[in-house]
Amino acid sequence: MNFLLYVLTVLIWGTTWIAIKWQLGIVPAPVSIAWRFGLATLLMFALLGIMRGPAFRPVWPPRAAWRYLAAQGLALFCLNFLCFYYAENIVPSGLVAVVFSTAPLLNSINGRLFMGRPLQPTAVGGAVLGLIGIVCLFVQQMAGHLGDHTAWLGLAVAFLGTQCFSVGNLLSSHMQSMGLHPLVTNGWAMLIGTAVLLAGSALAGLPFRIEMDARYLGALAWLAVAGSVVGFTAYLMLVGRIGPERAAYCTVLFPIVALAISTVFEGYRWTWLTVLGLLLVVSGNLVAFDLTRRVFVRRTPAS
Repeated sequence: MNFLLYVLTVLIWGTTWIAIKWQLGIVPAPVSIAWRFGLATLLMFALLGIMRGPAFRPVWPPRAAWRYLAAQGLALFCLNFLCFYYAENIVPSGLVAVVFSTAPLLNSINGRLFMGRPLQPTAVGGAVLGLIGIVCLFVQQMAGHLGDHTAWLGLAVAFLGTQCFSVGNLLSSHMQSMGLHPLVTNGWAMLIGTAVLLAGSALAGLPFRIEMDARYLGALAWLAVAGSVVGFTAYLMLVGRIGPERAAYCTVLFPIVALAISTVFEGYRWTWLTVLGLLLVVSGNLVAFDLTRRVFVRRTPAS
């Protein structure tokens, strides 16, 4: 089950980068993000209405969870994406992916600082190895932007977005330890994030229009259904099952899927450095998940 969740997350989120890029343009970023999570919220609560098993009750979260839901909605379904939409406007998406691949390290560090979690050497080591691989994959893009102050600003904003993503991971992990299912917490957190985006857009005087273009609408549908409802639910379930440090290693792998898609749609050219980066990422995966243990299978408690 964990392996299926992992592969599903990598495949889905590996495609969302191109979908986000197709949304940039006429519609302001906060409005596009609000449309995305507004639709995802409706779908999430519709699913909760259909799946009335005991795992999804109560749909109304307990009072103790609301502060965590508000923080998750702001961090994971609002600020996170505002940062990445802004960053992709001024720097290549490959550079943004490089920054986002630091999520496993941030999860380990933040988990230690804020939740007292012990650092997992294999997860940290695998993340570092994978990050080096990602840098190799995109080094040609990076080389042309070392002296560009605007690009560095974009990278800083992308790092802030990754930090928001990490905070959202830890909040989800905590709420799952309270017995709340990710479908429930995601639904409410998406609703909160959407409300903040709508309020901010209204205060800024942004038009609540939508681009009636097949590519934009297709990207919106994919981001709302696959990227948000399926992707975030699968990923946050994985966070609860194997921990935020190892689950976040998805963020190191999905740029590989993004590269494959870029090869088809954007003419990305593979080089020996690209192959080296791919091998490093795969090696980092093996290190992160520890060759001596089957981390994708729940351990049976000793009797």
